[in-house]
Amino acid sequence: MTTTAAGEPLTWDPFEASYKTDPHPIWRRLRDEAPLYRNDQYDFWAVSRFADVMAASLDPRTFSSAHGTVLELMGENELGTTQMIFKDQPEHTVYRRLVSRAFTVRRVAELEPQIRALCAELLDAQRGRQGFDYVADFGALVPANVIAMLLGVPPADRPEVREVIDTIFHLEPGVGMINDISITAMAKLHGYIRDQLVERRSQPRDDMLSDLLTAEVAEPDGTRRRLTLEESTDFGILLVAAGTETVARLLGWAGVTLAAHPDQRAELAGDPELIPQAIEELLRYEAPSPVNGRWTTAPVRLYGTELPAGSKILMLTGSAGRDERMFPDADRFDIHRTLDQHVTFGYGIHFCLGAALARLEGRVALEETLRRFPEWDVDHEHSEFLFTSTVRGYSRLPITVPG
Repeated sequence: MTTTAAGEPLTWDPFEASYKTDPHPIWRRLRDEAPLYRNDQYDFWAVSRFADVMAASLDPRTFSSAHGTVLELMGENELGTTQMIFKDQPEHTVYRRLVSRAFTVRRVAELEPQIRALCAELLDAQRGRQGFDYVADFGALVPANVIAMLLGVPPADRPEVREVIDTIFHLEPGVGMINDISITAMAKLHGYIRDQLVERRSQPRDDMLSDLLTAEVAEPDGTRRRLTLEESTDFGILLVAAGTETVARLLGWAGVTLAAHPDQRAELAGDPELIPQAIEELLRYEAPSPVNGRWTTAPVRLYGTELPAGSKILMLTGSAGRDERMFPDADRFDIHRTLDQHVTFGYGIHFCLGAALARLEGRVALEETLRRFPEWDVDHEHSEFLFTSTVRGYSRLPITVPG
């Protein structure tokens, strides 16, 4: 707990359920009253202003990812994984160069016809009905199927894989995602991806999992080698989980936010050219992944306080997107807002590799939605929220559409 200059207590708990639907008032207080916030209960510091989140993102040597980026995982020892989001330079650069080949501008652009066909198929199945679940029946299925297509997950396995991914984000009070249900789901996904890779050793296919088996990485000393099975498995898990979860949450927020702003939704339906800009505003306005952790490798001085090396610090990207110091009238959703930059995809060396794919999926999904359903209302009473220390959005979002 932090006491402000006015002597009033200020507490932000990343696991507190009461903040899940609308954390913006408490984040505003953090920005205004405690831009460097201390939580003794969970032993972390937090920065909430845009400039501070950006500065930390651009200094990966001081603000390390190797000790974890999720509060529940962070500790003195570096994580024993080859996933590049938990790596610092130079290892991170080695892995990033490898994975970036899968997300080239050309390769992502070539996916648009398949993504559009998938969206059309899912939405056409809802025609003639009074409503449907915009997340469960559409928003969660689009990214799950797209990344499954890229990796080569068999169609028959995709529903089960998506369910396992959802279960990985199960939250238990007091312990977050480090619980038996989440750990079991992660082990199941690890085993599945590993089995798929082993199968492709003898039966390679034209997919990304097969590519991982033949990919070579250049080590810092110039030598080249192929990925181990464990490295390939970790990459597969990262791509499946990261490529599914955040886009599903983005589309859920699109369903809620546009229903709350029908005039702007009508503009998008009438002029689809506005949709790319609307996607950026949605990402700023409601970040699907609003909290990212770092570990300080050296003492850091912020706002007159010195943080010792080995401190946990949370970057509140969701708060940074509402920082009035960067975005005038930041609590107002505006599809015409000019955005030079936001930090929802991160920044610096850990900028989201799948950002172009996420933007493409979001744009096409909204284009196809508005083409068929230019109006809808949200059934908030029966909506369900998915909330962890690092992910925030809807898991179920029933909507009604005009008959």
